[in-house]
Amino acid sequence: MDVKPSKASLASQVEQALKLANEYALGSVHSDGHWYGELRSNVTVTAEYVFLRQALGLDLKADHAAYCRYILSQQNSDGSWSLAPDVPGDVSTSTEAYLALKILGLSIESPAMQKAREFVLRAGGVAKVRVFTRIFLATFGLFPWDAVPIIPVELILLPPVLPINIYKFASWARGTIAPLLIICHHQPIYPLPNRKSACNDYLDELWQDCTNKNVPYSESLWAMLSQGNITGLAFGIVDKILYQLNGLRGVPLMRSYARKQCTQWILERQEKTGDWAGIFPPMHASIYAFLLEGYTLDDDPVCLGIEALERFAWEDEHGKRIQPCVSPVWDTALMTIGLCDAMLPNRQTLSQAITWIRSRQLLRSRGDWQVYRPQLAPGGFSFEYENSWYPDVDDTAAIILAQLKYDAGSLTSSSVLAAATWICGMQNPDGGWAAFDVENDKLFLNKIPFSDMDSLCDTSCADITGRILEAFGLMMKRATAKADISDIMPALRVACARGVHYLASTQEASGAWYGRWGCNYVYGTSHAICGLAYFADDHRVRGMVKPALQWLKSEQHEDGGWGESLLSYRSPDQRKQGSTASQTAWALMGLLAHLPIDDVSIERGIQYLVSSQKPEKGIGSSWPEALYTGTGFPNHFYLGYDYYRHYFPMMALGRYLQGARARS
Repeated sequence: MDVKPSKASLASQVEQALKLANEYALGSVHSDGHWYGELRSNVTVTAEYVFLRQALGLDLKADHAAYCRYILSQQNSDGSWSLAPDVPGDVSTSTEAYLALKILGLSIESPAMQKAREFVLRAGGVAKVRVFTRIFLATFGLFPWDAVPIIPVELILLPPVLPINIYKFASWARGTIAPLLIICHHQPIYPLPNRKSACNDYLDELWQDCTNKNVPYSESLWAMLSQGNITGLAFGIVDKILYQLNGLRGVPLMRSYARKQCTQWILERQEKTGDWAGIFPPMHASIYAFLLEGYTLDDDPVCLGIEALERFAWEDEHGKRIQPCVSPVWDTALMTIGLCDAMLPNRQTLSQAITWIRSRQLLRSRGDWQVYRPQLAPGGFSFEYENSWYPDVDDTAAIILAQLKYDAGSLTSSSVLAAATWICGMQNPDGGWAAFDVENDKLFLNKIPFSDMDSLCDTSCADITGRILEAFGLMMKRATAKADISDIMPALRVACARGVHYLASTQEASGAWYGRWGCNYVYGTSHAICGLAYFADDHRVRGMVKPALQWLKSEQHEDGGWGESLLSYRSPDQRKQGSTASQTAWALMGLLAHLPIDDVSIERGIQYLVSSQKPEKGIGSSWPEALYTGTGFPNHFYLGYDYYRHYFPMMALGRYLQGARARS
């Protein structure tokens, strides 16, 4: 029979767990005071990098064993590869993994390749892959270019005032679409190990019918009409017209001008280090685009771009892979919050961390966000080492929290005030905040034929809005006569009132909120109510929080933890999975923001975190977590942040211990 620990005993266990967690955190910090953990995704990122090196004739022999080892380590028992661990296999991911392994020299007769082939064929074969996979296959002659949607490069010429233009796409989408315009204009065919051919049979074993590869990439016009999909029908008609006009290639002067403008647009956004937007897709596609436009491998845009991609590499006993992005600013901000909440901070280390973060504030007047907010002063932070064009409000809000928790005096600092002013200016008309853009909510764009991932827009979301309410709430709470922020206080109050209204309008009937950037309802609900805690005197807020707390409690598992499956993005009914440290911490932070520490659900959750902590190989202890709890694009791309398993539990345990000490 389980024996419930006393309050003093549990607090003592938490104190010890935090001491061990603190040792791990301090043992993993870089010499200049920042943290950077691996950011995992699925194997397509690594596979597509293999495609790039094959297409460009770059060496693959040196690392082929390491790439193979990694890709094979991610294969499921049914032969497939998934979008994330513990998620069913995906035909596009599996096809890309298979092709990468074949390029790397793995025999198609090997057991792993045979099982992969069987899975792909059961799933419908290559004909069922998504549009982006079609494009990669088309560059090797494995899919006819006629079976790829028309994307005219003249799109780059459309002005921002029009309902469709490059800036109406989300930042991650426009950075990828721009080089794709060049790629789809040239329709290149690169050599494979067998040969270079516009009709290559290198992957025929994955086709159910390799004699007919010109498979439609969207529903027929009649099907869309019968379904009442008027927007899709309109885009489908435009696509057919563009196809008949050969993608507007019949106007050579305009096409030449558009290509030059597109190339210049991409070039302007390349960092001095070679990065584009700090994420893999635009970096990968831009290298192709420049080479197709006449640049060579020795030219700086290409050479530096390849070097930047190589810096995304991560290698260990599981092999070599390419990360989709790197997260040093995010990791450092959240680790700083975790250490501050734990009340065991090494002041020298945290001082270094705050200094490192502040040095990365983007105070130059540049960035695509200025297209629709030209009068707004800069002040945001980006996620990565090198990304001066695309700051995001989520990082910026987390950094406000980190600075205030480390030093209350930072409330009046130029860094915090500039960051808060910028966030206020990025608020959407609906009262919420998105990640990178403002008023980027034209969801009809997801009906464009080449959009089959529902990810072309950056709309308001509850999790980011909740974090901003938490940051602004703490700012207003810390304001005093000595720490006067009266100049910005009215703007903060108005922004928070609108943010609360947004959360009220998006709360679901269950009491939960959808989580856009973390899985899923646990993430969204926790962040929403952590932000709402600063406005609990409002009866409307109390009415929102009560069902949210009830929902969180109802989701607690028998072991005391929380765990929600990525499949909940497909259907809320598919959310059950085993408990994870990060999701348990999110739920606990939400509960602790409103309930006493002796609440039974809180005590059970804290006990789960204490009992599931394990020693690390190096120093101290952390929490094992194999599942991904981060989200890139719901239903299509997921992320596994290595440090989520660490700094979020530190926050939850630290806030519990603060409550226990205050109570005693």
